[in-house]
Amino acid sequence: MKDPFIDVIAALDTTGRSAALDGEPVRVDSDRLQRTGIPEVVLASHKHPDDLDLSISRLVAATGRVLVSRIRPDQWDVIARFGDRDYAVDPHEHGRAAVVRLPDSTVDNTGGRIAVIAAGTSDRGVATEAALMAHEMGAEVIQASDVGVAGLHRLVAPLREIVEHGVDCIVVAAGMDGALPSVVAGLVDVPVIGLPVSVGYGHGGGGEAALMTMLQSCAPGITVVNIDNGIGAGSTAALIANRMAAARKTSSG
Repeated sequence: MKDPFIDVIAALDTTGRSAALDGEPVRVDSDRLQRTGIPEVVLASHKHPDDLDLSISRLVAATGRVLVSRIRPDQWDVIARFGDRDYAVDPHEHGRAAVVRLPDSTVDNTGGRIAVIAAGTSDRGVATEAALMAHEMGAEVIQASDVGVAGLHRLVAPLREIVEHGVDCIVVAAGMDGALPSVVAGLVDVPVIGLPVSVGYGHGGGGEAALMTMLQSCAPGITVVNIDNGIGAGSTAALIANRMAAARKTSSG
């Protein structure tokens, strides 16, 4: 059996020696999806416009598409210019993200299924980031929002639909006290990923209270990512779902 790590090490050795000291500002990891199951994402928020443009251009050239996250308001012009250069641009301004791709680029559906729940409408931006990441990894995503613990009756119908849909994993984004993931984990038989959101006020209002609540949850089955880490939550959920989908195909084949 071919060992994929040998190819990775060989490629690192070759490219590392040839480009170690060339002053190149951007070195994209175009093989990350094949190596880890998770594509490289361009984090826009702290990038110079030229580096942002170069990162997107090189990844699209190598892979056909790229998810750009944490786009600042002043960076949308950089993203929009790709539309003038015969690329397709799928903006998701609420999630501060966009997919830049070749016009014919599509994502193959793996058969994995996840749900992304936002406790409040203020949590939807980070939840959208998680959903986009999972979608870029081929998972089917269903979403529900504004079903937090302040009006818990709102959760009943969406959660029933999510369970009936047979999802493999659920991401629950919540700010303030961050209590919703514990509630969900006590009701379902699939992994729950708690996604604390920096929505709140006063002590712990930057997401610390939500993070601590999720880490201290007495409901088993919860994994917690860092504050506002929609990319981490979405990619972990998709990895779980995609492995489950592969297992279903094997067992049915």
